[in-house]
Amino acid sequence: MSEAWLNRIHWTEEGLVPAIAQDAVTGEILMMAWMNREALKRTAEIGEAVYWSRSRRKLWHKGEESGHTQKVLEIRTDCDEDVILLKIEQTGGIACHTGRKSCFFQKLDDQEWQAVEPVLKDPHEIYRK
Repeated sequence: MSEAWLNRIHWTEEGLVPAIAQDAVTGEILMMAWMNREALKRTAEIGEAVYWSRSRRKLWHKGEESGHTQKVLEIRTDCDEDVILLKIEQTGGIACHTGRKSCFFQKLDDQEWQAVEPVLKDPHEIYRK
């Protein structure tokens, strides 16, 4: 399989590209993570989101611990080819490691960040170690 499509992406100096996960039905932005070339290639191959964990310095198949995988229905890039948009179906309805639907649960209100989305499941129940 040709990888010419991967060569069109404008990677950062670290070899990464930001990736936004969007609910394919509602349009809600669920999370942002980073992908390297291998993560984007694997995502396209298996049809589930694979990211690059900068903190762990390794590939991260979303949901590998929590079970909250992301089925990828479309992969898009922006006009500058330096951001990836994944239109996804979120397994279990939880994308955030805090147990919320979306990682974007904090809203600036009177110069204070306020959590405005509920925790759907206690993270300690999701990530048992």
